[in-house]
Amino acid sequence: MVLPVYVYGHEALRENTEPVEENSEELQTLIDNMIETMYAASGIGLAAPQVGRSERLFVVDVTPMADEMEAENEAVPSQPMVFINPELTWESEAEADFEEGCLSIPDVREVVTRPERVVVRYRDRRFEEQEREVGSVLARVIQHERDHLDGILFTDYLSSFRKRLLRRTLRKIAEGEVEADYPLVTRNDEKVPAR
Repeated sequence: MVLPVYVYGHEALRENTEPVEENSEELQTLIDNMIETMYAASGIGLAAPQVGRSERLFVVDVTPMADEMEAENEAVPSQPMVFINPELTWESEAEADFEEGCLSIPDVREVVTRPERVVVRYRDRRFEEQEREVGSVLARVIQHERDHLDGILFTDYLSSFRKRLLRRTLRKIAEGEVEADYPLVTRNDEKVPAR
């Protein structure tokens, strides 16, 4: 089932999430729905708070960026990937700039600087512990989605000047003056259907 995506300004995007204690049928259904929602929105990542949930969980599919990863000599793991209770245990000192967008902030893209490589420890969909070092697009997506679990948006990394330039656009998004190819929920819990 495609879930509505909560947009900039909704309090669900600023709340900390809670660890997932056990695997369950409900968790597996949520994962299925999040993957379906990510695909329906043509996204490459989606975190639980973006669909109004408080679990420490996100899903990723970087298949559309496989060429970029291969150009950077990064293997593309089997997709989609599920990250339950993810922790970043290491970040490289080397950083890279990358233009980011977010399904919760439709049609806004800005350059964000993040570590080039990270090590992430998490539970996979089978609730088995995993740890992997990643770089390239996958590292950036993991960092972006992991931030969502702590109530951080990519716009929080922008300079004061860039934030001022975006203020009007972000206010319109928060007020529901936004359209997307997927259903949305505004800060006032107003539902906006897919265009």
